[in-house]
Amino acid sequence: MPPSALARDHVVVRLVAVSGRLRPCVECDGSRGTGAGKVAGMDHSWMLDELRHAGAEHLDPVFVAGFDRKQGYPGVEADLEVLRQHGVLGDHATVVDLGTGTGRFALAAAGHCGRVVAADLSPAMIDHVRRAAADLPAIEVVRAGFLSYQHAGPAADAVYSRHALHQLPDFWKGIALSRIAGFLRPGGILRLHDLVYDCLPADAPALIERWMGSASTDPNAGYTAEDYATHVRAEFSTYRDLLDRLIDATGFQVLDLQVRDQVYAAYTCIRR
Repeated sequence: MPPSALARDHVVVRLVAVSGRLRPCVECDGSRGTGAGKVAGMDHSWMLDELRHAGAEHLDPVFVAGFDRKQGYPGVEADLEVLRQHGVLGDHATVVDLGTGTGRFALAAAGHCGRVVAADLSPAMIDHVRRAAADLPAIEVVRAGFLSYQHAGPAADAVYSRHALHQLPDFWKGIALSRIAGFLRPGGILRLHDLVYDCLPADAPALIERWMGSASTDPNAGYTAEDYATHVRAEFSTYRDLLDRLIDATGFQVLDLQVRDQVYAAYTCIRR
């Protein structure tokens, strides 16, 4: 294999030149969602191949190594406090972290509950979390996404997800939320962070321009205007009102919602 390609679990991440820089490009065997890079549970011809929508950079071990720095080392104590206030932590509690990334939340939650399932599609992310959680028996690390995660054991008491649901188009967001409701016990809590557009469609261009104006100028220190533009073009952040409706339609009630800069949303939802 040439040095510009990385192979993981039958997925090839090939580095291609984009705007003068090498960027990862995912290649899976086959087409129309039939690739060998798919994970268990994605076995219907009409199912979305989540791996193709996972964000190619998230499959790149080099990017993963600097992921937390680029994210700004987001804290998770406030999220744990929310779950604690709703009584879903404790020695017998099960928490599922979907789109765990480098596992910042899962690793912290392991000290507050009996079982944490850390799930992610990216082999590079999963390798990172497995190494970090090697001495934490409470953490189970699985390679799976919103549409392929298969829950085992007692229903989850809480589900956590940070900046991952927007990788799915709205149709699939609804299915993902419905699947979460299926393995989260009634009264359980969904703590969901995601990028949304909290505006009317007519106001969206001004919002995007303002958001891009707040971007980092250093790609190693944060997300740049180019990163934000790629997000808007290629990923599936949706209008907040639409996400609110999907959350309600899939069996959840929003207990609290905080939106920062009309983009960064934090939901606390209870499973009805």
